[in-house]
Amino acid sequence: MIIPAIDLIEGKVVRLYQGDYAQKTEYKLDPVEVLQTYAKGGAKWLHIVDLTGAKDPDARQLELIKKMADTGLMKFQAGGGIRSKKDVEQLLANGVDRVVIGSLAVKQPEIVKNWIETFGPEAIVLALDINIDENGNKFIATHGWQENSGVSLEDTVDDFLKVGLRHVLCTDISRDGTLQGSNVDLYKEVCDKYPQIVWQSSGGIGGISDIEALKPANVGGVILGRALLEGKFTIEEAIACWQDA
Repeated sequence: MIIPAIDLIEGKVVRLYQGDYAQKTEYKLDPVEVLQTYAKGGAKWLHIVDLTGAKDPDARQLELIKKMADTGLMKFQAGGGIRSKKDVEQLLANGVDRVVIGSLAVKQPEIVKNWIETFGPEAIVLALDINIDENGNKFIATHGWQENSGVSLEDTVDDFLKVGLRHVLCTDISRDGTLQGSNVDLYKEVCDKYPQIVWQSSGGIGGISDIEALKPANVGGVILGRALLEGKFTIEEAIACWQDA
């Protein structure tokens, strides 16, 4: 499935380069109009990153997220600085179908496992952003990619499988925002090792050929951000490529 993404800061559509707020590109686009375009093009899900909420949960853009969800045009997964059960409840109450949990899954896994048990595996997506070292070890980064947790991707997935983990969005940080292609080998490896997980690939898609290259990996979703916003291809072209398997 092709999943377009929108990153939001104070109501504006933006993109960060490798998670760096200092390397921000702002697009003169209305978020609701963007989602309408994606829905018209055939997208069924939208991935929302609330970067304002990631910095300050009290400033979460709930009104805008609800406005987007109220269109009824798509299903939504959203995240950004989820730190409490209340954060999860607020997003679900405002029309979000899946809440995306990042750093907290590594820092306080017991809390997040409880949320999966409380809200169900379909309501939670773990966003595991990784750095891969020279030995091929996949370590999860936290705090907006600024810190290496020292925890491996595999250890985290194994732990969360105990409570029925279903959805994982995995980003190779070195590829994010580069438009230089996905880490196809990474996704092949994790999809083969954990076929019970619906994996979402994120980072690096720059052209239709990059989407084509991901097909053999058997990921469940392909997150598309910058390439769509900058017109490298259309949502219609992306969906047609993915469906032509």
